[in-house]
Amino acid sequence: MPRNILLIEPNYKNKYPPIGLMKISTYHKELGDKVSFFKGELKDFAIELKLKNCLSKLSRIVRNYNWQQHEQEIVKYLATKRKAPLISILSHVDETYKVKVSEALKQCAITLPKDTWDRIYVSTLFTFYWDITIKTIEFTKELMTDTSNIYVGGVMATLLKEEIKATTGITPLTGLLDKPGILDAGNKLIIDELPLDYSILDEIDYKYPTNSAYFTFMTKGCTRKCAFCSVPKLEPTYKDKIETIDKFKHVNDKFGEQRNLLLMDNNVLASPRFAEIIQEIKDMGFDRSSYYNEPNQLDIAIKNLKESYNDKAYLPKAVSYILSLEEKLKGDALIEYKQLLNTYNLDKPNIKKADVIKIHREIKDYYEKARPKKKLTRYVDFNQGTDARYVTDENMRLMSEIPIRPLRIAFDNIGIKQVYINAVELAAKYGIDNLSNYILYNFHDKPEDFYERLRINVDLGKRLNIKIFSFPMKYIPLFGEEAKHRKYIGSKWNRKFIRAIQSILNATKGIVAPGFDFFEMAFGRDINEFMELLWMPETYIINRLYFINNGMVDQWRNDLNDLDELELVYAREIIKDSIFSNINELTTNPKILRLLSHYVFTKDDKAIIDKQVKKLRSKFNKLIRKDIFVDLTITHDFDSTKRQPIRYRN
Repeated sequence: MPRNILLIEPNYKNKYPPIGLMKISTYHKELGDKVSFFKGELKDFAIELKLKNCLSKLSRIVRNYNWQQHEQEIVKYLATKRKAPLISILSHVDETYKVKVSEALKQCAITLPKDTWDRIYVSTLFTFYWDITIKTIEFTKELMTDTSNIYVGGVMATLLKEEIKATTGITPLTGLLDKPGILDAGNKLIIDELPLDYSILDEIDYKYPTNSAYFTFMTKGCTRKCAFCSVPKLEPTYKDKIETIDKFKHVNDKFGEQRNLLLMDNNVLASPRFAEIIQEIKDMGFDRSSYYNEPNQLDIAIKNLKESYNDKAYLPKAVSYILSLEEKLKGDALIEYKQLLNTYNLDKPNIKKADVIKIHREIKDYYEKARPKKKLTRYVDFNQGTDARYVTDENMRLMSEIPIRPLRIAFDNIGIKQVYINAVELAAKYGIDNLSNYILYNFHDKPEDFYERLRINVDLGKRLNIKIFSFPMKYIPLFGEEAKHRKYIGSKWNRKFIRAIQSILNATKGIVAPGFDFFEMAFGRDINEFMELLWMPETYIINRLYFINNGMVDQWRNDLNDLDELELVYAREIIKDSIFSNINELTTNPKILRLLSHYVFTKDDKAIIDKQVKKLRSKFNKLIRKDIFVDLTITHDFDSTKRQPIRYRN
């Protein structure tokens, strides 16, 4: 008996689609089960479920009546429970049925339908998404009588298993689904080895920036045991080669060729079979001379509709492609096309699959002629980064044989400085000139170490004539209460320093772009300037030039230097906490108060800052839109950090 399966990803913002759920979708479809995917606002999903349940109930009360014509009013009532839409609905109902219809509507408005699905899966990601993930799990409990049919898995589920169990009563699945029978006893399929079901991504409104890309692994796990990293817990066994080519062919056959190759390996260079991996990547069509020709997306959608493979995704997708052709036709051709749309009811609501398949026969040649055929460059991205300690001349030479962009080389601590520099120099030697990395901070590093790593990238970029984008990534603990939010402060950092870094990065979306001008203006010309910036008021950091030119930075510096040694220690203890809404309660010392007054916004300050931030963000938004790999590298944990309530001074 086929089962009804619901997959849910919590509505956090993330760059990559839920690979685990995509594999689980393939698994259940191979078993003949029906699968649905949701990501979005839970309140909207609740209304959607209530509406479907409500229409079913109303159809049983009043048969042979088109309740869908009142769908808008029913939704309004389910969402608001106000009398006006209820009265409007009942005005169309025969007196005989009004009481039953009214009772049904009221019941639907307060109750979520239970047991529509036989099993629900909830994916989890970063631990600091705790609140929204727990809210999602609790929501699924309202949909199931037997909560043992709710399966929670993924990163947070593995790292915070006991906390999730204590909070929700659901015991999560941990680690990988890399053995047979994990989800269904006796089943021999290994879910982790299955190809991804890309079609579920078209069931939702949320759009992942990755767009056209293969997501896969060439290796699993990591040979390192870094204290800040979750991989040893998530993927404890290193596998030096994962079979990929068959999954690649499956994606091409079912969903069409994808443009880019995003490899999620955690330490691919550790593999002794790295030469094999590079050859396989080239065999998949990713060498330096390869180009991408987008396949006929309408043909793919129609093929899957004919096979009844995810009508929920492919019916609207096919319709959108068919309707898009209208924009490319003119004159008599456009008139004829509109007549065709009318003949097959594609210009009306409730479009039927059969009509879409029929019209395709008539317009497929038009579409093939008009569709995009531009050749596009293909790229390979080892998205989780490569380990500088494993870089050799030979594996960098091999890397240069594929269209890698960007090359990500980890620079997690200043202790690997020379190893990192050697790796970047080898990349430049082999013509790899677009690099990127995460710069971990707030862990065991000192602020001075953080600055030095950023500076090294800028210096290397100039010396080697290459581009290196840096992406500061704030460390957040993996376990315990501190993992559930973004407030953790490392032993060598403080709240003011963290906010100073984020003040610099907020306008640039977390990106440290190549080039001396930007870097020295943002982070200082040397470590002394950088350390001064960390103590500087956030308003002065964000719009440095304005406050330098009007003398306020010099005044702040004078007020700071005016303090004696003890006063300076006391003032810095206050500044470290970065809470300035009540400075008169913090001290009575007039010199310290004068210094602290620089840390309080004025209305004019805010207007100036907003204007400057808007200008900078516009520049970096263009960069993000232009380069998908910059977008993909913006750290998931980057947080604008809400300011304390602003206290205006006159």
